Amino acid sequence: MDPGAYGGGAFGGAKAGGAQDPLTFLKRPIVCMRVCTLFFSIIVFGCISSSGWFFMQNLGQEVCVLNMDSSACHFSTMVGIVAFLASIGFLVGEWFFEQMSSIKTRKHYVIFDMVFSGLWSFFMLVTFVYMVISWSKTDDIKFSFASSNIIGAIFFAFLSTFAWAGCGILAFQRFKSGGSAAFTNDGLGAGEDGGANGGPAEPYGGYEDGGGQYNQPPFSGGGQSGSTAEPTSDRF
Repeated sequence: MDPGAYGGGAFGGAKAGGAQDPLTFLKRPIVCMRVCTLFFSIIVFGCISSSGWFFMQNLGQEVCVLNMDSSACHFSTMVGIVAFLASIGFLVGEWFFEQMSSIKTRKHYVIFDMVFSGLWSFFMLVTFVYMVISWSKTDDIKFSFASSNIIGAIFFAFLSTFAWAGCGILAFQRFKSGGSAAFTNDGLGAGEDGGANGGPAEPYGGYEDGGGQYNQPPFSGGGQSGSTAEPTSDRF
């Protein structure tokens, strides 16, 4: 299985140094999921930042519309902003993934992707539950102007939970497939035996070839290199 749609190389990546096609890049499942997490995170922190605060005249300060719980607004905004920055970072990482010539570097990237995606799926779930509970205790009449934005933030936080979980699942599939593909001849464009194109290394000129014939070594005896024996005249 090729979860990244790269071509079946090491950890779901193509051969190092391969050409990058923008259209093919955008069609990859993991990239589509990253675009979704980016879009959802913008809505979550954008809605909370624009309509999540209300200035109370009697208190003389701004309060969060989510049951006047400032922690709910701060936490949901923080989670959304981090998700936004992380989505951009992972999209950049996916673009340069094929340029990673080291199997160890690819492995570390995939592990970090898997762990962070799973963790942020959990944070998005906590954000969704936190906002739902806080909004259910809010006076809808007093803060009716913010209803649409807050409901939108809650809905897309719920969708973000599945989007980040999907990214984690795809990263886990890449991690599982990477272990076997990393040691094949075409894992990173060169085999473990040092062949230039992933194939076996060529035999050295001074040793036996496939037919059992012994070729002339690269250096002749007597300390003279690069010289060939001159043909002698008939002795008989």
